[in-house]
Amino acid sequence: TGAMTNQPHILLTGASRGIGKSIHEALEAGAGRVIRHASRAKGNLVGADFAMPGAASDLWAQAMERLDGQVDVLVNNAGIFQANPLDGSDIAWLDSWEETMRINLTAAAELCRLAVRHWQETGRPGRIVNVASRAAYRGDSPAHWHYAASKAGMVAMTKSIARGYGSDGILAFAVCPGFTMTGMADDYLASRGGPELLKDIPLGRVAETSEIADIVKFCALDAPASMTGAVIDANGASFVR
Repeated sequence: TGAMTNQPHILLTGASRGIGKSIHEALEAGAGRVIRHASRAKGNLVGADFAMPGAASDLWAQAMERLDGQVDVLVNNAGIFQANPLDGSDIAWLDSWEETMRINLTAAAELCRLAVRHWQETGRPGRIVNVASRAAYRGDSPAHWHYAASKAGMVAMTKSIARGYGSDGILAFAVCPGFTMTGMADDYLASRGGPELLKDIPLGRVAETSEIADIVKFCALDAPASMTGAVIDANGASFVR
């Protein structure tokens, strides 16, 4: 189970902008046939709102239909990053926690499960790439417990899949970006004082979306099988372990 050959069939979530859009461009350049997901259907984007129960399985069914019943690679990139202040009302805090968990972790888990079962049933190899975050290891702000926890969950899930199904030719990788120049990161940088925050990044800048996309593409198409279970950091040395 080395590099992917021919034209792999790929399902990519969260592809409308930012890192996801760059991942799509990189994968298409790598000769993959990509089904792109967004929370709402638009153009060639298949819509599925992961906040709603059943959305992930609906997306999988649509991808299988469009990809002639075969998915070779699953890239879970969809996610939200919303502040959840500790002093909000109990119900607002819990609602925000559960929405972030559902979108960032549970939907990804549902798709991973469907992918693993698909590959087990067909006897084909497969690859999963989960886009997590530096926050999985370093934590995040007091308003983002839920985000950090959801991304740590993604990393633990990735390792479990790699360990559990490597003998079936099913490989799993996680990518942990730090700050990346997306709309989401721009707002965050501004809210944290911009240049002040950059002092924490030895590289002196945040990552470009194309840099994260190159790592995801490598994991999805080219990484040697022995790399399964790896977690790749991309944070400008702002967190090293």
